[in-house]
Amino acid sequence: MNTNKKNNQTLVFKTNINCGGCVAKITPVLNDISAIENWHVDTGNKDKLLTVEASGNTQAIIEQKVRAAGFNIENVEH
Repeated sequence: MNTNKKNNQTLVFKTNINCGGCVAKITPVLNDISAIENWHVDTGNKDKLLTVEASGNTQAIIEQKVRAAGFNIENVEH
């Protein structure tokens, strides 16, 4: 039974999204995934960490969309 409570999870990915232009390119891609509540890329980190707060099981969708946009992405267990 769905009680309208969101089952949010935080996912962290290692990427090659490394500059403002890359962030601008990936912004519409990530914003188009309705399950994503919030996301951020730490371009100052050597691993260019993408942190995503999302509801539901979205890891595979995020990875697929980011790769389709031309970026590398790898899940980081935390």
